[in-house]
Amino acid sequence: MRRAARVALWLLLPGELVVLVLLVGGVEVPFAVVAAAEVLVLAVLALEAAVWFGLYRAARRAGLPPGAASARALRGLLPPVVARLAAHELRALHSLVLWALRRRHGVRGGEVVAAGYTGPQTALLWGMVFVSVVETVALAVLIPWPLVHAVALVLDVYGVLFLVALHASCVTRPHVVGADRSLRLRYGALFDLQIPAEAIAGARIERRFPDGRLVHAREDGGLELIVGGQTTVAVELSRSVSYLRPLGGRAEAVGAVRFHADDPAAVVAALHRPAAPSAGPGAGAAAPTGPGSAVGRGTGTGT
Repeated sequence: MRRAARVALWLLLPGELVVLVLLVGGVEVPFAVVAAAEVLVLAVLALEAAVWFGLYRAARRAGLPPGAASARALRGLLPPVVARLAAHELRALHSLVLWALRRRHGVRGGEVVAAGYTGPQTALLWGMVFVSVVETVALAVLIPWPLVHAVALVLDVYGVLFLVALHASCVTRPHVVGADRSLRLRYGALFDLQIPAEAIAGARIERRFPDGRLVHAREDGGLELIVGGQTTVAVELSRSVSYLRPLGGRAEAVGAVRFHADDPAAVVAALHRPAAPSAGPGAGAAAPTGPGSAVGRGTGTGT
């Protein structure tokens, strides 16, 4: 049944595209053909939903939480890259709800620092939202064909929604330094890397303006998580850490991980702070921290 759902989905997409091209091109498609196509679409969607629900229920019975069970069901239903892109979009849309409720994902009371990283890109994203809205209005006035107008309107509105969801996902999914000095690096719903405390050899403030994509694997094995064309924190690794690229490819970071944080001093100070002690004699002792302390700043600019 799962294979049948995949085959039906791949056959459905070209068929829908052909019908749409014919309608846009002015070809008179018989109503019976259009009606049959829409019935077929509904049937395929119902099949996809039934298969997804079965996979989801099996994952829940295996003990997975709802979010992980939903992701596993998508991976079982769709090709890996398509499933990963769909999961990214679902998480981004979920971030809109978190943003409206002023909540953050994966940030609990026991965490030491939740560090935002949206500063360098916020103005650019809102500028793109403004341009997309203007484009939507302009196309609504200029396009005379009703069907083309409807398709363009749907695509433009979804584009605006996607940009707002991208910003919301970055705001609600900050970097997190745990109470045990572990580090979780994220970029919205696209990237999530957890570095355990024992893999961190040191951290320093180091502003760079590297060239490369959002997730850039350096030739020396290092990793750069670039936001707005810059990174501000360098974390030295005592061992390699594995991570998943946005499209699902697995890689390893060795040497150093560089990323952007709007308040790099707070992140570096938290990474140098002793792990939360257990109850007992001397449990309240703590080393001096903060941006002005000896451990709060690095001295080098890196290479």
